[in-house]
Amino acid sequence: MTKANIPEQSVLLSRRNPFQILTKFREKMRMRRERRVIPPFWVLVQKEITDHVRSWRFIILIVIIALTCLGSMYTALTSFGEAMKDMKDEETFFFLRLFTLSDGTLPSFFVFISFLGPLLGIGLGFDAINSEQNNGTLSRILSQPIHRDYLLNAKFVAALTVISVMFFALGYLVMGIGLIAVGIPPTAEEFIRINLFIILSIIYVAFWLNLSVLFSVRFRQSTTSALSGIAVWLFFTVFYPLIVNLILKAFKPSEFALPTAIYLYEKLKFALVQVMPNELFSEATTTLLMPSVRNLGPLTMEQIQGTIPGTLPLGQSLLIVWPQVTGLIAGTVLCFAISYYSFMRREIRSR
Repeated sequence: MTKANIPEQSVLLSRRNPFQILTKFREKMRMRRERRVIPPFWVLVQKEITDHVRSWRFIILIVIIALTCLGSMYTALTSFGEAMKDMKDEETFFFLRLFTLSDGTLPSFFVFISFLGPLLGIGLGFDAINSEQNNGTLSRILSQPIHRDYLLNAKFVAALTVISVMFFALGYLVMGIGLIAVGIPPTAEEFIRINLFIILSIIYVAFWLNLSVLFSVRFRQSTTSALSGIAVWLFFTVFYPLIVNLILKAFKPSEFALPTAIYLYEKLKFALVQVMPNELFSEATTTLLMPSVRNLGPLTMEQIQGTIPGTLPLGQSLLIVWPQVTGLIAGTVLCFAISYYSFMRREIRSR
């Protein structure tokens, strides 16, 4: 090697240095990604999401809900023209009618969610804990260096993530089909109302999910926890309205009663039905998707006098439904707190 060739080689190496530096940087980043450890909680969440998505139970539930929602969407579109003719001048939120309109053959979209949402929550949570215990995997999971509450929290977060993705997908699918069929995009307020309705639906299903998880913690057999969740759902859907009707029949005022007595009777009727989760969800969604609804409880003639008919802005609708939303959130947190307390104090032994 001559001295004349040394400067040429040094120049060549200086030109290759940036590429070598970039290659070494990529190699270091790849090694960092390989060494990166996912927290145990998110490992459990990913595992639970995979189990939900691959289970036949979830596939059957999502197919039923998707078909019923598309059927209600079809009935809403077929009767959309007649509804536009009967619409008043102050009713400008016609895109929201895709979620509330029905021709009588099938219920509307939000009615289907109110009826099938509890089944989805119960179906995803009735065997959350007792199935792990019956299979002998609960003690194995908790023997790992993870916190005990990670398991219960991961069960809830994973199921809630699956429910959220499904409801947002269904809601946006209805909006997309409606946009193609109607040809007019929703306004900004309509879009916000629809997203709030989807979030409210997730909270409603989360209540039944936490209730089923509570039964899964309390009962050892999965069939017992599933039947308990379905029993509570049937009680609030079928039997509790019958009990309310019997109570109201005993306090029903006569035709010649004073207006104050009739007003107190309506207040009692309104207070008794507020215990039902499906009634809270129905009242909140009706107010969000129908801006013309100005009040949910009974009113006196003095309160009605001087009011101007029309639609309410979004802020006023949220003020009306805030008690119903708070009730659903409180029920969800209460069920989760009881299940959390019971699971943390539970003695777990290996089989």
